Amino acid sequence: MDNVDLQVLRQVAAWQAQGRHVVLGTITRTWGSAPRPVGSVVAVRDDGQIAGSVSGGCIEDDLIAKLREGALQLNGPELLRYGVGAEEANRFGLPCGGTLELMLEPLGPGSQVSELLARLDRGERVCRSLDLASGAVQLSVPVAGADLLRLSEQQLITHHGPQWRLLIIGAGQMTQYLAGMALGLDYQVLICDPREEYAEGFSVPGCTLTREMPDDVVSAFAPDGHSAVVALTHDPKLDDLALMEALKSPAFYVGAIGSRVNQAKRKARLAEHFDLSAAQLERLHGPVGLNIGARTPPEIALSILAHMTAERYGVQLSSQATRPLSAESGCAV
Repeated sequence: MDNVDLQVLRQVAAWQAQGRHVVLGTITRTWGSAPRPVGSVVAVRDDGQIAGSVSGGCIEDDLIAKLREGALQLNGPELLRYGVGAEEANRFGLPCGGTLELMLEPLGPGSQVSELLARLDRGERVCRSLDLASGAVQLSVPVAGADLLRLSEQQLITHHGPQWRLLIIGAGQMTQYLAGMALGLDYQVLICDPREEYAEGFSVPGCTLTREMPDDVVSAFAPDGHSAVVALTHDPKLDDLALMEALKSPAFYVGAIGSRVNQAKRKARLAEHFDLSAAQLERLHGPVGLNIGARTPPEIALSILAHMTAERYGVQLSSQATRPLSAESGCAV
């Protein structure tokens, strides 16, 4: 669940606290292009006020019209389909022949929206199971790797909370920008720096700071395919320890700051002292981030997150292509 949909849940909770009736719509399936991904939500209040979006506005307008006509006086969850034919697809802003399915759920005390928000505020990942016959909701801890929406004849299962994790080695100025931006992209952020002079007093709201050694932290972090590790200390004793473990893991992104010359030296050290294979070393992104001409810490943070985003979606972009030796990722050392 991204931050947009989290705001919808917060608005829903506020409406429920006011005693208003609310219908929650969740995208369960799309064909062709769609304005929002599967799992996105929209909420409609009993007077037609709306929160969130599942289209460019056409479907939201139709939901409001249905509510005012009394068509959303639901006794339980109900599946609604838009855009089956070309004419209807065009009407609702979908591509010709495109289709969008929306599960409409009348919310009540048993919907557990407040409890879900409380768990999300604690940084937890939550599995929400909606019984389509009774409307009852159960909240549980997700099974590892099972973060996709699933719809059967009996249940709608959705997953909420940070789906992506980022471990940053180093508590410097650049980390503040990288961590803050990553939170906005729905990452759960852990920062590691055992150095007292850097970690003392360092804080990024919403992130966790640990003072343990990087290799131990990476091992405990247990990077999976939804995890990224970025080393920013410039200290081989810290960065190399973290990279040693991260490059052996399934992490989708492993990067380290430093010039191209220093990256070559780092790879040589990792190969010689930590027994990393050529294939594992090839996974190291360095100089870290895309070559966008970044110079300042926030610009470099932006370039790193842009590269991570590309990797998340399978867009292969080189961090080193056409990058001048004089200024790589804003760093010449």
